[in-house]
Amino acid sequence: MKRTLSMLIVAAMVGVSSLIAGVPTDALASKLSNLNSQKSKISNERNSVESEIKKANDEIDRIQGEQSKVRAEMERIDMATTDTENKIQEKNQQIDATNKEIEQLKVEIKELEERIAKRNELLKDRARNFQETGGMVSYIDVLMGAQSFSDFIDRMSAVATIMEADQDILKKHQEDKALLETKKTEVQEKLTNLENMKKDLEKMKVKLIAQKAEKDRLMASLKEQEKEVEEYLLESKEKEELLAAQARAIQKAIQLEKARIAEIERQKREAAKKGQTYTPPVSNGKFIRPANGVYTSGFGARWGEVHYGSDIANRADVPIWAAADGVVIKSYYSSSYGNCVFISHSIDGQIYTTVYAHMSTRMVGEGAVVRQGQQIGIMGNTGQSTGQHLHFEIHKGPWNDAKSNAVNPANYIPL
Repeated sequence: MKRTLSMLIVAAMVGVSSLIAGVPTDALASKLSNLNSQKSKISNERNSVESEIKKANDEIDRIQGEQSKVRAEMERIDMATTDTENKIQEKNQQIDATNKEIEQLKVEIKELEERIAKRNELLKDRARNFQETGGMVSYIDVLMGAQSFSDFIDRMSAVATIMEADQDILKKHQEDKALLETKKTEVQEKLTNLENMKKDLEKMKVKLIAQKAEKDRLMASLKEQEKEVEEYLLESKEKEELLAAQARAIQKAIQLEKARIAEIERQKREAAKKGQTYTPPVSNGKFIRPANGVYTSGFGARWGEVHYGSDIANRADVPIWAAADGVVIKSYYSSSYGNCVFISHSIDGQIYTTVYAHMSTRMVGEGAVVRQGQQIGIMGNTGQSTGQHLHFEIHKGPWNDAKSNAVNPANYIPL
């Protein structure tokens, strides 16, 4: 429960004399008017709380909308990352294939180099032959040595073939050298390009991973915001439920007051008929101790905080009693109070609220009219409790989150 609760309910039972003791009819009518006023205030506060609940729901819708956008962006990043990883894998395969090409090229280069080396030797031999025989002179000697015209033609054809072969050797030699350089350049460029593309993809992957991490942090932040708003929403709903319970209890209190007024008027008329004066019974206006046990902790500073009640500890199956006549405002399980009961009382015209916390069992429900000393539960260790005990509070007025109306129970009951 958070924030200030509205005025808790003042009600007493029909025929319970301690709640109407010494109060004339006009005072009861004033009390009835006060109850109607409280009912109106609670209605206004409920409207305010309902507005807070709507705002909280709207905020949750907004946060969930942001989460949907982030999830969509995370999905896009995941798909992009997967695509990038696939491309990196593809480039790795291409690099492997290119490396194999390079290995094959090395074999081809070796063969080319061997052919080039052989041609170099052949060309060297031809060059030495030219130097030793005088080059073209030796070819003329061959032609001039012909024995006939037919022999001359044959010799001339042979010389032409040899010269053409020399030209083919030189041409092929140059072509092989050019091919060798071209292959070396092409494969190296291909490998360099693939490695550069791989580096770019790896950079992109790192960037995508960073984006995903940022989106993860944003999603975590949105989840935390959603959790906080949902907690606030639950608190607001609990507050609205308490206000609704108060409204119902006030309506019941109004009916009880009307019945009391009618009963007092009837008793006055009966007394007047008999020539008597009507005198209401007298109330003692006292609280009683709500449980038997050892007083273990009092009202005031404790462990760096303020303890707004008194603790009474005892063994199992210890009954808890209503400290005074009243109406049960709320009977429920609280994360802090555990099993707890709130009761509203009217004693000598003063509103009081008592709280009974950490019980193992609750025996009264919301709206129940209880008598002083009536068992309402059993002592326990529920909620934020460190051992079996009853945490008992008295508030002179309504209960509120700030507990500004809390008073020391030791001033009202023997501890």
